Amino acid sequence: MSTHAPSPGGKEAVFAQKTEPVNLLITLNAAYIPPLKVMLSSLFRTNPGKQIDLYLLHSSLTEEDLASVRSVLAGGCTLYPIQADRSLLKDAPITDRYPQEMYYRIFAAKYLPAHLTRVLYLDPDTIINGPLDELYKIPLDGWLFAAASHTGRFFSAVNWGRLDMEKGSLYINSGVMLLNLERLRREQDEAAVFRYIQTHKEKLLLPDQDIISALYAGEILPLDPFVYNMTEKLFTLRPHAEAWRNLEWVREHSVIIHYCGRNKPWKENYVGSLGIFYREAAASIPVSALSGEKLA
Repeated sequence: MSTHAPSPGGKEAVFAQKTEPVNLLITLNAAYIPPLKVMLSSLFRTNPGKQIDLYLLHSSLTEEDLASVRSVLAGGCTLYPIQADRSLLKDAPITDRYPQEMYYRIFAAKYLPAHLTRVLYLDPDTIINGPLDELYKIPLDGWLFAAASHTGRFFSAVNWGRLDMEKGSLYINSGVMLLNLERLRREQDEAAVFRYIQTHKEKLLLPDQDIISALYAGEILPLDPFVYNMTEKLFTLRPHAEAWRNLEWVREHSVIIHYCGRNKPWKENYVGSLGIFYREAAASIPVSALSGEKLA
């Protein structure tokens, strides 16, 4: 059985069920295509020979944009672009830093083919530093999501109050998430998501992860952030951790490195040590593959 979804050019892309691929989901606009290509380069290097089905959920990419992404794909990776309806979230709060596309991961189960039971969502500003199999195969029985938290006690308490969350709830970073699509299809209440956006829109600072953390508290399996969502803040601000200021530990243990926030390694004002992993991945891409493209 196959599922059909319209592509940006008006053609239809056929999603054929394959043998145990790793299903990846990326949501983005054209500004993030250059870092996405670097991320994909790192993915193929650390997961050689792996069959990967890459679902690109967007609302504005052109055929030229998609061709640019395809130019760096490895042989075992198939790209499936899916165009979302922008009117679905026309009233949701957005900024230049947080465009509408960030909300699409919330409704991934609605857009992705019905035969998929799980998908790994990745922000395009990540680097894949190791094999994804162990993360991808984590049992999700009883959970809607698996994700890591970056907040300590103080900011967790701030978020509980700001977002009307139950005390003790996990506030996650939504840049790396494993989604249980079967349960989301059965249980996700879209109307509740829109109601929450409308009633809390003045309080949403990091909108998509605010919403996911608040609405699905208790349904999120916590992941180790040092392994699956490593950031500069984790690397430099937690001296009690084994990973503190130790790039070799990161190279050996951190599967996913995430350049979240405004501090991006492709910008001249980048501050930090983890940019070396981005530079190594970028070096494997021909300069012509990134030239002429505007970085986010």
